[in-house]
Amino acid sequence: MRRLFAALLLLGACSSAAEPLPERPADALRFATYNVHYIILSKATGAWSVADWERRKGPLDLAFKAIDADVIGFQEMESFAHGSDGSVNLARDWLAAQNPDWGVAASGDWETFPSTQPIFYRKARLDAVDQGWFFFSETPDEIYSATFNGSYPAYASWVQLEERGSGERFRVVNFHFDFSSGSNRRLSAKLVRSRVAPWTAAGERVFLVGDINDDSDSVPAREMEKAGVTFLPVEGSTYHWNRGINVTSPVDHIGYASGATPVGPPHVVRRKFGGEWPTDHYPVVADFVLE
Repeated sequence: MRRLFAALLLLGACSSAAEPLPERPADALRFATYNVHYIILSKATGAWSVADWERRKGPLDLAFKAIDADVIGFQEMESFAHGSDGSVNLARDWLAAQNPDWGVAASGDWETFPSTQPIFYRKARLDAVDQGWFFFSETPDEIYSATFNGSYPAYASWVQLEERGSGERFRVVNFHFDFSSGSNRRLSAKLVRSRVAPWTAAGERVFLVGDINDDSDSVPAREMEKAGVTFLPVEGSTYHWNRGINVTSPVDHIGYASGATPVGPPHVVRRKFGGEWPTDHYPVVADFVLE
């Protein structure tokens, strides 16, 4: 087992060369998705503990600044206590405090708005117009309702943004699908499709960002594409076991509907920041021009 792990670590290291992000055209908007792993408030030390967050928070801020996105959807941005209590969110509040030029949308009072999937946006270019959420559940408009198979709550958050100057609007839907249940992923994708389809049918620009826990040719991805969404082809691993091991298919994706044109392929930022891995996923970044 040790030899296998060493081989995987070596393979991951050999395939993890960091490529610099390309310069973005002046008229393009940069979108990103980033799973940052939850913090366990009751755990003092060890993996994903409060002490571990103190190690990770500086590198996470460095990653945020390096990505330099106009819009970034986060998953697992949660300080886990008990149940659905979201009164503490260390990662969200830390990044917001360190980056005052970005606003925080798809977030609010945790008792009425689930706040573990916020969407940050650059305030100099964009204004938040509206926001909402729906749970991957038989009762999607019931906050913190259990998923289709009765497991822990999971949901999609969304925000409608307006570009300053042009007045152009678009929606961003941010989601995180169940990693262990294929049926949950399929049913969640159908729900996303049903919520997004009226927007795309009305000619709205819609971007999807998130962790599908599957690749872009999977059944859940193809289901969401029935709403008129195209997922960009991400190459290589986006989950790296918190060790830079790149042996799995990409699970983090960015999709778009009509009214936008991608500028080149998506980029996966495979590198440490401040000598540390900020989380067990890499950020995925893509640039778009609004039509």
